[in-house]
Amino acid sequence: MKTETKKIIKIAFSTLILGLFFGSLLFGGSENKKADEHQHDSENVSETIWTCSMHPQIRKNEPGACPICGMDLIPLEEDNNLELDPMAISMSQTAMQIANISTEIVSKIKPIKSLRLNGKVQADERSVYSQSSHIPGRIERLMVNFTGEYVNKGQVIASIYSPDLVNAQEELFEARKIVETQPQLFNAAKEKLKNWKLSDKQITLILESGVVKEELPIYSDVSGYVTEKMVNLGDYVNKGKAIYQIANLSSVWVLFDVYESDMAWVKKGDEVSFTIPSLPGETFRGKISYIDPVIDPMSRVSKARIEINNKSLKFKPEMFVSGIVDAKLPVKSNVIVIPKTAVMWTGKRSVVYIKNTSSKGVNFVMRDVTLGPSLGNGFVVNEGLQDGEEIAVNGTFSIDAAAQLAGKPSMMNPEGGPAMTGHNHGGGAMPTSDEPQKKPISKKVSVNQKAKDVLKPLLTEYLIMKDALTNDNLDEAKQAGTNILKSMEGINMSLFTGESHSVWMGLSSDLKNTLQHVQHFKTLEEIRKAFQQVSNTMLGLESSFNPNNETLYVLHCPMANNNKGADWLSTSKEIKNPYYGQAMLTCGEVTKEIK
Repeated sequence: MKTETKKIIKIAFSTLILGLFFGSLLFGGSENKKADEHQHDSENVSETIWTCSMHPQIRKNEPGACPICGMDLIPLEEDNNLELDPMAISMSQTAMQIANISTEIVSKIKPIKSLRLNGKVQADERSVYSQSSHIPGRIERLMVNFTGEYVNKGQVIASIYSPDLVNAQEELFEARKIVETQPQLFNAAKEKLKNWKLSDKQITLILESGVVKEELPIYSDVSGYVTEKMVNLGDYVNKGKAIYQIANLSSVWVLFDVYESDMAWVKKGDEVSFTIPSLPGETFRGKISYIDPVIDPMSRVSKARIEINNKSLKFKPEMFVSGIVDAKLPVKSNVIVIPKTAVMWTGKRSVVYIKNTSSKGVNFVMRDVTLGPSLGNGFVVNEGLQDGEEIAVNGTFSIDAAAQLAGKPSMMNPEGGPAMTGHNHGGGAMPTSDEPQKKPISKKVSVNQKAKDVLKPLLTEYLIMKDALTNDNLDEAKQAGTNILKSMEGINMSLFTGESHSVWMGLSSDLKNTLQHVQHFKTLEEIRKAFQQVSNTMLGLESSFNPNNETLYVLHCPMANNNKGADWLSTSKEIKNPYYGQAMLTCGEVTKEIK
């Protein structure tokens, strides 16, 4: 009995030991696993880095708002934290979309410059005829009394009374009496009438009638339209005096203005496609048959001529014409051509941003290029790019701004510099009320009309921004600010040379720095602070280049900018305050007039 009891105890004890052993394996391992997983998850959470999609140089260990633009931070992917090239600036797909960055693969093509020409339809000078009087006298009748009337060759268009004609007829009658003895005198009398454009038939009729005709009919020498009437009934005219100008419009000229700077591109034989506003929906083509060798000293243009058949009289003199000629460069092989929007200018340097894509993400690297001739919307690249490379063609200023903030090489700082932190806004878009307003550059410089024309859209968008702030419309003001930046991207820096280049670089830099974050402004107060500096810069632009023909007024609000005062531009003297909007709409005064 005792032996059985001992066996039972041994079996129970063994079972307990085995149970504890297997239990430790099952539950203890699971707990350790959970502890490991918990620790691993904690490490992942602690290792998550947060960044800004617009400012990738920002790095934080916890979520929040970007200290530069105020956007919500996003988790940084592990691969994006590494860059193959230390000189490259990496950008996420989200940042590229927000900055409206687009790229293009460069390739070699036949360089063709699309040159836009303006001109007019003119009568063919070879078909313009001055109908004159061949004998002195007084205009007795005018059969054609207005311009635009069509006349046929041989048609009587006027009659003239001439005492000389009366005397010549009397001489003819007297000479006829002695024609048998002195035929030379008779022939001389007839030749005198022929010199006055009287035909043999008219002379015969005069001899047959035996009556002196006091009026001589004037016949049209050509067929065409009367383009000018030069005499009135009763006027006395001398021999050779023009009485009508007649033009045959069955063939006309289209004369295009070719600026001095474009003359090297336009050649005789080039084909021009052109349109006429008064003939909408139709496109015409012709070849340049002649280029005027002399430049007009006032307009600085030469004339390029196209001859057009006008049997249907569709083309009328003085019609405005707009044409495009595709001029080819005299090169033997294809060359690399890139859009103008891809190029950033620094005065002496031209730079582009090369896109590189790898498993670690997308990055851009700045590269200097040597440009060749301008092709209208693009440039020939002589050095610096290879066929097949991908470059940024839109949003290059956004890439450059990100590079500056990250301390990478940029357009204005090719060597790079210290990265910008969230506490250093480095000439940011919005001056605080305690910061002094930057005074506008107001150095008067001389630029050509093309340079002035490209600056006009800046004022147009500025005035839209001003009106939006007047109406307390934040969205329209932000859009106008964005449009100012877009207009600046399309400006050809080659139009500004010498001193004007330095002035424009300063003004454009101010505008870019002020408006680069305009889309992220959330209140009217923020954008109005930026508008103060924009107004100062636009004042400098108007004072330096004077691109607008209309009169502008400088208005001043003494209460803006914490009672320090602020100016703005307007096309009207009416006070509509953009700094206070509807709250104090009429606060301000006109301080200056710019003509």
